[in-house]
Amino acid sequence: MKIIDGKSLATKLRANIKETIDKSTKKPGLAVVIVGTDPASQIYVRNKIKACAEVGIRSYSYELPIDASQKQVEDLLDELAVSSEIHGILLQLPLPKHLNAESAMAHIPFEKDVDGFSPQNLGLLALHKE
Repeated sequence: MKIIDGKSLATKLRANIKETIDKSTKKPGLAVVIVGTDPASQIYVRNKIKACAEVGIRSYSYELPIDASQKQVEDLLDELAVSSEIHGILLQLPLPKHLNAESAMAHIPFEKDVDGFSPQNLGLLALHKE
């Protein structure tokens, strides 16, 4: 049995990512969208932003109120989808109960879907399981 040192491996991985980004002329950007004030979600988002900063990824945080409408969420995702500054989009789940996460995820292009939850990515995953 081989024991893997996860912390050491993660540190090396982050160093490699930082080195690659530092050498690149194109700096990646991650947009994080959170709806509401769920404490666990806020911690998760804060950790993602911190991790981005450590490796040189620009992060953009979009915080919508808990009563944001489906249209407000989807309009924001549509804007981020066409932005040349944004290379990845993370929609923090779960969304408040009055919002439809599946519908919202459909507004994230599969190539910018960092969680792999867009309909296209889920479909691609299903194909690879066969």
